[in-house]
Amino acid sequence: MLKELRIKNLAIIEDLTVRFEKGLNILSGETGAGKSIIVDALGLALGNRAQSDLLKTGEKEAVVQAYFELDDYSSLPDLGIDVSEGLVLRRMLSSNGKSRAYINDSMVTMQSLSEIGKSLVDIHSQHEHQSLLTVAKQRTLLDSYGKLQSDAEKVGSLFREMQTLKDEYSEVSEKIKERAHRLDLLKFQINEINVSSLTTNEKEELEEEKKILANQTKLNELTNTAYALLYEAEGSCSERLSSVISQLREILSIDSSIEDTLKLLESAKPLIDDASINMRGYRERYDFEPGRLETVEDRLELIKRLERKYGSGIETILKYRDDAEEEMKGLEMSDEKLISVEKELALKKTALQEAALSLSEKRKKTARKIESLIKENLRELAMANAEFRIDVKQEAGVDEGYLVSLHGIDRIEFLFSANPGEPLKPLSKIISGGELSRVMLALKSILAEVDNIPVLIFDEVDAGIGGKTAGSVGKKLDLISKKHQLLCITHLPQIAKYGGYHLKIEKKNKNNKTFVDVKELSGKERQDEIARMLSGDLTEASLKHAEELLERNR
Repeated sequence: MLKELRIKNLAIIEDLTVRFEKGLNILSGETGAGKSIIVDALGLALGNRAQSDLLKTGEKEAVVQAYFELDDYSSLPDLGIDVSEGLVLRRMLSSNGKSRAYINDSMVTMQSLSEIGKSLVDIHSQHEHQSLLTVAKQRTLLDSYGKLQSDAEKVGSLFREMQTLKDEYSEVSEKIKERAHRLDLLKFQINEINVSSLTTNEKEELEEEKKILANQTKLNELTNTAYALLYEAEGSCSERLSSVISQLREILSIDSSIEDTLKLLESAKPLIDDASINMRGYRERYDFEPGRLETVEDRLELIKRLERKYGSGIETILKYRDDAEEEMKGLEMSDEKLISVEKELALKKTALQEAALSLSEKRKKTARKIESLIKENLRELAMANAEFRIDVKQEAGVDEGYLVSLHGIDRIEFLFSANPGEPLKPLSKIISGGELSRVMLALKSILAEVDNIPVLIFDEVDAGIGGKTAGSVGKKLDLISKKHQLLCITHLPQIAKYGGYHLKIEKKNKNNKTFVDVKELSGKERQDEIARMLSGDLTEASLKHAEELLERNR
């Protein structure tokens, strides 16, 4: 059960703590007193979307905290958080629009907060009443009561798998149509690259060679001159060094101090000779082949042409060829792939048909059960002559299988007639506000029997009803509260009288500031509130009537 709700800096609430009890908790008060703010605040603690204008004017942060005590925590999602001593959900909203969520002081994602919130509290508002008019909501309610969610999920999963296979089948079929042209193109491209016999560093080597070939005349001149100066010409470096060494040897015979200089020059002589040999080899190596420059330029032009087609760089060209070879293998296997997908598609189609038909039959059986229970509940809600039927129609697509929708083969629609002799029509076409409230309450009443959600909140469940009908609604809420904790916002004394715990919400002013106050009512205070709800004023007659209402309910 929800034990306590604390709200700080939200809308017109500065700091408010509201405590709740088991059974039916009534929240009453004048219109605009702040009752819906309390429900909205609880919604925030449960992970609902936050509106930007909820923060109290002038404040930087709002906090909403909800404390729950449960007899059994096993039905809650496992988030790895210890809940053995209770469960505290906290939501913090900042003025910059950011939001933080905590469960028992552990920070969690908004998705985790919402997930656990949905398993704790079910809020029924006027907005949800309107959603009951949609076939999607009606299908969800039917599946929820029949515990058919896993069956519906199986159908949805098979349908999505079927769609994936259909897309794959279309893709492979299209490839087969284009295959002949594509295969010819791939074969041509692969052959063009293979015939070129490219090697990894060839482009760089050719560019270097081209630079040398383009400067062959200059290289010849420089090489011949360098070799002549070094060794070949009269008065060359080698010849002169030999002459110097000869002179120093004669000096050495007279003066030994020249020995170190002589040794340096003698060690240089072999280096000069080696350099001369290398220079001669360099000159002979570049005995340029006629037409070689043209050959190199043609080869580079071929590489450039291939790059324009297949990408920059020889490695990129070779990778394109490898990828093309893989694609060609795949295309050559397309027939086998198409047959394989076709077989898988047929199996999936059969599985989807069986699952969808099975779900449809279960929905029909569940629909009959709900119809009976709804009629019984409507009688208890002062609609003894009302008729209710759930129309489960199998739509076209069963024979084709893969045309089944994501939700199965059924179009589900709730049909209603309030009075004898009137034809059954969709809820959206004939139902009044009061009738819709009671149909929703009847549905929630039977769903409460099968779900494990501990807390139910009814916000303005009394819309469009009054008098004896309101008493019937109150009695039904009282009955539901035997198995669930109920929080009910109401303006009707016929409903409020059933509350085991009554809270009055008031808007007050102090020091030119407006704030919301919540007060637990009992005894005379509760009688006064019931009297106010009866007539708007505390008169002797209204107080007497209130006393009688409360007395009859004891």
